[in-house]
Amino acid sequence: MIDDTDMTHLERCVALAEKGLEAGDEPFGSVLVSGDGEVLAEDHNHVAGGDATQHPEFFLARWAAEHLTPEQRARATVYTSGEHCPMCAAAHGWVGLGRIVYASSTQQLIGWLEEMGVAPAPVAPLPIRQVVPDAVVEGPVPAFAERIRELHRRLHGA
Repeated sequence: MIDDTDMTHLERCVALAEKGLEAGDEPFGSVLVSGDGEVLAEDHNHVAGGDATQHPEFFLARWAAEHLTPEQRARATVYTSGEHCPMCAAAHGWVGLGRIVYASSTQQLIGWLEEMGVAPAPVAPLPIRQVVPDAVVEGPVPAFAERIRELHRRLHGA
């Protein structure tokens, strides 16, 4: 169940996605929150430089592996503006992070990009649970759909 705390963290993710877009990158942002509610790390996409692995969810998984115990990772929540791609979902699963809450889904993004005439990504768009079957996942959150769609429209000039 999405509560006010979740909405606050998702709002920050969308703000980070906007920051990424303004910096010339793709509009994705993510926040890692401890089991005690402390914001531990955050980031936005950095793929514009040519390294397509520079997703914020992947960064947060690496950060968590370096800085948190396995127990702390399991209690943490990753909030993100868009559902994890397969690479990021795998990283999440491998380091043992807890709950994932996303504002917009992969299926929403696929639909928006098709409407805009954007070619599909080179990696299959798998849902998180198809990559990490036991993941605790919540989303999408309809309140963010139009804002996130608009960020992608701006990115692709559609």
